[in-house]
Amino acid sequence: MTLAGKYSLAGKSAVVTGAGNGIGRAIALAFAEAGATVACIDRDKAAAEKTAAAIGKAAIAVACDVGSEAQVEAAAKTILARYPAIHILVNGAAGHDPNGSVLELTLDDWNKVFGVNVAGAFLMSRAILPAMIKAGGGSIIHIASQLGSVAGPRRAVYCASKGALIQLAKAMATDHASQNIRVNTLSPGAVETDRLVKRFGDMETARRTAGPKHLLQRLGQPEEIAQAAVFLASDASSFMTGADLLVDGGYNAT
Repeated sequence: MTLAGKYSLAGKSAVVTGAGNGIGRAIALAFAEAGATVACIDRDKAAAEKTAAAIGKAAIAVACDVGSEAQVEAAAKTILARYPAIHILVNGAAGHDPNGSVLELTLDDWNKVFGVNVAGAFLMSRAILPAMIKAGGGSIIHIASQLGSVAGPRRAVYCASKGALIQLAKAMATDHASQNIRVNTLSPGAVETDRLVKRFGDMETARRTAGPKHLLQRLGQPEEIAQAAVFLASDASSFMTGADLLVDGGYNAT
């Protein structure tokens, strides 16, 4: 198989949560470009539909709050009716995470972040895994963060949730290797998305403040993270499981 062929996702079906915006949207679009059919999942139905429309007939949009067990089960039923064989799952949905130390956060803050970032990945994985196993195997990718392995001030709940995803991937990789399921995390650095605008007020401030923290002296682009996701989803990464792929502009190198 040629290198180009190893990166192909032709004939594969993917589920991408958080596909309405930012990194999730870029991943859904990149998967479709690589040949996959894509179920675009987002709590914002209109955003999911916009991503699916940009892909065309090779995509469907499904509204789902991944922190809700009932909604995840309903979404999985809808997806599997359209794509009985699932080969790729990207858990990219992420809720708003408030700044704060453990002294400043409320239990409700903590539970909401973990409910989406970690429980959402658990619930969606549990719902999709049987179809993936039946299909003969596949690739699961949890979108973590460089802050899953290093810390940032007043980011206690975010760091904890992303670190949990890295460990969850290792545990799942151990459990499902015999079923030809590979499970990895993809950890971006700071990427130019609406989440950064919400955190810094505007993108220019985000670039000026967060860009220099990376060795490459800039923020990442969603498409750069999406290309790494294509690698993890494809046969090009066939000997890779239980790993954390950092695409962080050198943030963790210092």
